[in-house]
Order: sequence, then structure tokens, then C-alpha cells
Amino acid sequence: MSFTILGLGTASPERSIAQTDAATLAAAFNNAAPGRERTLAAIYRQTRIQSRGSVLLEEPAREPFAQSFYSPAADAHATGPTTAARMERYRQAAGALGCSAAGRALEAADVAPAAVTHLVTCSCTGFANPGLDLEAVSGLGLPATVQRTHVGFMGCHGAFNALRVADAFATADPRAVVLVICVELCSLHFQYGPRADHIVANSIFADGAAAAVGVGAGHARGAESDHWRIIGQASRILPDSGEQMAWQIGDHGFEMSLSAQVPTAIAEHIAPLVESGLAVHGLVPADVRSWAVHPGGPRVLASVAEALTLDDGALDASHHVLAWHGNMSSATILFILERLIATGADTPCVAMAFGPGLTAELAVLT
Repeated sequence: MSFTILGLGTASPERSIAQTDAATLAAAFNNAAPGRERTLAAIYRQTRIQSRGSVLLEEPAREPFAQSFYSPAADAHATGPTTAARMERYRQAAGALGCSAAGRALEAADVAPAAVTHLVTCSCTGFANPGLDLEAVSGLGLPATVQRTHVGFMGCHGAFNALRVADAFATADPRAVVLVICVELCSLHFQYGPRADHIVANSIFADGAAAAVGVGAGHARGAESDHWRIIGQASRILPDSGEQMAWQIGDHGFEMSLSAQVPTAIAEHIAPLVESGLAVHGLVPADVRSWAVHPGGPRVLASVAEALTLDDGALDASHHVLAWHGNMSSATILFILERLIATGADTPCVAMAFGPGLTAELAVLT
């Protein structure tokens, strides 16, 4: 495996909400029993998030968090918009956000849209057809002959799967130029009520899009030394963890099931995965110069740091993205890689993310 990343691009919704305001808003949807608003605010504060973007936010009126998609809960049985209504908003918003990120990635890579031969799209928060891939073709001016593949509903580690597909295309065809676009509109799946794992999901997930342009080793630009390369990936299904994280389609949005044991499971199993993933390339954890860890939440980052005995500051890029963007599911890891590259981080770099299953994905970059 040798996939050279020529350029990265990210895009956030036009408007974002401060986490303190998000907690206030959540109380209107039965996320807190009467008199428990302070407890809800504490949960939101513990995420370490400062602000999150959402395509549902509107021009502020009196409140700084105006939105009309979710109505305040009328009674204890309120459920919010139907899945059909949420998917219509996905159809309206996903394409434009994805094209914005992809346009920036193409510009950063100095690649003309007409040169793209393969398009890999990734999303776990919505479905539409014609959808994101065809909107990217028309919105970016990609060739009508571009070969399209969609990676869907895999969760927060979806970008790793999309990049693996991109590498396969680039390896099979040395002339291939692959564009990967990840778009997640997590705010479309806000859940009403006091269920604990739904409250946690409501408090951390956000909207965003990210894109990467890359080529294989056989391409003329594949050996450029000033670009990061993915030289290997590893995947592992963690044992006895199948019930700890799930993502199900309900009648009123996609519902996240999330166990408090997830950070513990990750801490128990992540070190062997990192060691084996690096050993294939003659590396050991001490050789790693930068880390891109998907911030499922602050406890996940703390568990990884402790399990791998990372130095203070090793996960600063992950903490920064979590603080100012929240958890944008599959798009998040590309935000982190973009920040690492922009701040002059060194390689080798290990990137990792976790998703339903419970599964862990890892990539080694040089």
C-alpha cells in the first residue's frame, strides 16, 4: 500500500452553536427532567467541546441558536421529525458541503477536476440517490466517465475504508487520480428524551465534510517527497464488544447505542493493534512522531493516550478538532490530518478511529 495524499480540504456549515447554547437548547427536547438542567449542562461541558457546526442553524433572531427543524417537545412522548424529513434535509445540504471540501482539496493538490478518474464518497448519516456522488460530478465539473464508489453507514472510521478503496484503485491503475469525499450531517439525528446514550450522542456529534485527493506509487506524482503517504492499514474487530456501539435506522432518525464501556474496551485492545500495524513496516510505537486519533469523546482520547503512554500534547490536534468542530463521524480524521500537516507535524504518523462493532481502524503514514 502506498497512497500519496496530494491535498486535503475541509468544510464546516455556515453557522455553529456554542456548546453552552446547545445544552440550553437540548433541555427543550426532554433531554433533562424538570429541575435537572444543570446536570444536562454538566454533561455537555464534560465533552470539552466549545462549538459545533450544523446545517440546521438559521439566521439568529433573539437567540444565537435559531433553528426551526426541531420543535420543542410538546409532551413526554415527543420524537421529533420523521426519518423521511431528516433524509430530505440531508439531500438538500450534503452535496454543497461535500463539494466545498472537495474543491479545497483539489486546489490544495493542484489537480484539475477533469483529471479525476475515480470518486469515492463516504457517509453514514444519510441516503439519497441521485446523491452525493452525482452532485460532486456536476458541482465540481468532474468527468462524466469518473468511476464512482460509495462507502456507506460504516460509522466514524468510514474514511479509513474509503481511503483503502482509493488505494486499491490507485494501485490497480497507475494513472488513477482518486478523490475521496466524506460528508456527515450528524445534527439531523438529534434524539428526544432522557435516554443516557442518546444524550451523550446529542452532546458530541456535529456536521462537517472533508476530502482528499491522492494517487498511487505508479503515478508521476506518487513519489513527491513533500506529501504524506499512507503506507499501510490495519483493522480489528474488538472481542466481546458487539453490543457496545451500534447505529440503527429508526422511524425518527438514526439512533446511536453507546456503552460507557467503549473507552475501556479501546484501552484494553489498542496497543496490540498499533504494535502489529507498525511492525509490518519495521516500526515500533517509539518511532511514531505524530498521532491522529478520532475523538469519539474526551474519554476515548484519554484512554488511547494512557494505553499507549503518549506524551502530553501528543493528541493536541485531536483535542483541537473536537473542541471547535465536535465529532463529525467519518470526516473528523481528515480534519485532524489536515491540521497536523498544516502545523508541520512529523512522520511517521499513526491515525486511528473506532466504530460500531466495536471495530478499530488504523493507518500508518510517512
